Amino acid sequence: MKRIYNFSAGPATLPIETLQEAQAEFLDYQGSGMSIMEMSHRGKHYDAVHQEALANFRELLSVPDTHEIIFMQGGATSQFSFVPMNFLGQGETADYINSGAWAKKAIAEAKFFGKVNVAADFGKEIPTRQAYADELQLTPGAAYLHCTSNETISGAQIKIFPESDAPLVSDMSSDILSRELDVSKFGLIYAGAQKNLGPSGVTLVIVRKDLAAKVADTVPMMFRYQTHIENQSLYNTPPTFGIYILCLVTRWLKKQGGVAAMEAINNRKSAKLYAAIDGSDFYRGTALPEFRSTMNVTWRLPREELEAQFIQEAKALEMDGLKGHRSVGGIRASIYNAFPEEGVDALVAFMKDFEAKNG
Repeated sequence: MKRIYNFSAGPATLPIETLQEAQAEFLDYQGSGMSIMEMSHRGKHYDAVHQEALANFRELLSVPDTHEIIFMQGGATSQFSFVPMNFLGQGETADYINSGAWAKKAIAEAKFFGKVNVAADFGKEIPTRQAYADELQLTPGAAYLHCTSNETISGAQIKIFPESDAPLVSDMSSDILSRELDVSKFGLIYAGAQKNLGPSGVTLVIVRKDLAAKVADTVPMMFRYQTHIENQSLYNTPPTFGIYILCLVTRWLKKQGGVAAMEAINNRKSAKLYAAIDGSDFYRGTALPEFRSTMNVTWRLPREELEAQFIQEAKALEMDGLKGHRSVGGIRASIYNAFPEEGVDALVAFMKDFEAKNG
């Protein structure tokens, strides 16, 4: 079996143990004579998987009883509309932090539903960064404050979340379960699955129950968080196979020691790459050091033609997915929870060799 080092930003690498378990159960799930892909979402086999996945997320993130966990569809992008549709009332203002490409999209969608105040706008700054606490221009009585915890494209991550009297809402698509988190401080957290959780097609949402209950009567049933809470994410047919993989990933995370253990591993992996960048005059990191992401490490080389050569030679050595996002260029190594540390070591060794030959 050939397995490369997949540095893709998403869909991204999954734990090999998870893939092997899914492979073994693919045709005949627990003696049922059929795949879990073929089962009713109301049946006992799938229900056990569904409930375990919910319970595992609650355990891994220490989600308090004040919050509900739901599985939704449409990716994090759909949540750009769900959030204001549910939380932004008539005559109210929502605060948004524009930290880059994904925050900008969330802001654009929110404007369809109500008034938006951009509390800080640095999405185009180079080096890239996140917000400093003293620069936020918050709205008194805001409906909520929205932030993007980790900008996948720019490689800038929030290290200390902003404080506000308004409920805090965060898009955590690219760093959910990568570090310990106090969920009680958030009104809502959402994350597309295809980076740290499983395959594309599932969206994890953690929402404070009292906020979900305040949805306006004019919001269609399918687009209310409250609907999905009341139906345990089974209001319509959910992406059952994707949730099954999520369940397997949460089992794997628990075996690794949980979120605290993963945070230590992620800090170690990213530190190796940043040390290789900082110890060189050839490579240049693109995010301010105090906001460097542990999930998406981004850097540039002296010339674009060297970047293209770097990507091509790395791919020949079975290291793929290193090309930076088309909007910014450069190099990006996405090293999510399931990315093996030996892959980081291989990349660092290649970086040193490439610099020696081309620096």
